[in-house]
Amino acid sequence: MSMALKQVFNKERTFRPKRKFEPGTQRFELHKKAQASLNAGLDLKQAVALPHGEDLNDWVAVHVVDFFNRINLIYGTISDSCTDQTCPVMSGGPKYEYRWQDEHKYKKPTAVPAPKYMSLLMDWIEVQINNEHIFPTNIGTPFPKTFMQVAKKILSRLFRVFVHVYIHHFDRVNQMGAEAHVNTCYKHFYYFVTEFNLTDHKELEPLKEMTSQMCH
Repeated sequence: MSMALKQVFNKERTFRPKRKFEPGTQRFELHKKAQASLNAGLDLKQAVALPHGEDLNDWVAVHVVDFFNRINLIYGTISDSCTDQTCPVMSGGPKYEYRWQDEHKYKKPTAVPAPKYMSLLMDWIEVQINNEHIFPTNIGTPFPKTFMQVAKKILSRLFRVFVHVYIHHFDRVNQMGAEAHVNTCYKHFYYFVTEFNLTDHKELEPLKEMTSQMCH
């Protein structure tokens, strides 16, 4: 990554603290494996494939946390131009509006400005990935039966961040010289969720045209 990009993606701009993998755990080893294949310049389509002999739940868990960290950074870089005034609704162009719903305060889908949606989303994901009952970190602790369901929900909602950034803030990404970085992250994400069927096709619709050009 170039110096300029390093400054763009510096720690202070992260929307949330990074979730790290504890050294010595299986997740940490898998995380290193995933990073190594990316760093080796492997085709992203190949890089997302489940390594031989590895557990799919573990592989998905590692990527969910990694994408959370990366997409956090991407949103952090444009968050100064995403305000209640510029983005009074969380949308992806005129056809797509995303409403927030959770198990606590927002029992019904509720329209909120984009920055509020992002904040609620990142808080919500953080609670999930730090919950030992959903994302167990100890080797031998089984994943709950609902794990894939939760992972799908997290990834579908993270996809909406890409939708909002690409459709409403791409000029800002360009301005910062971060286009290649964001595109690579998007391709990696897209190949991963489609490889393991982790996101509904209707969720992917808003970026369909761009995706068909970018992800052959």
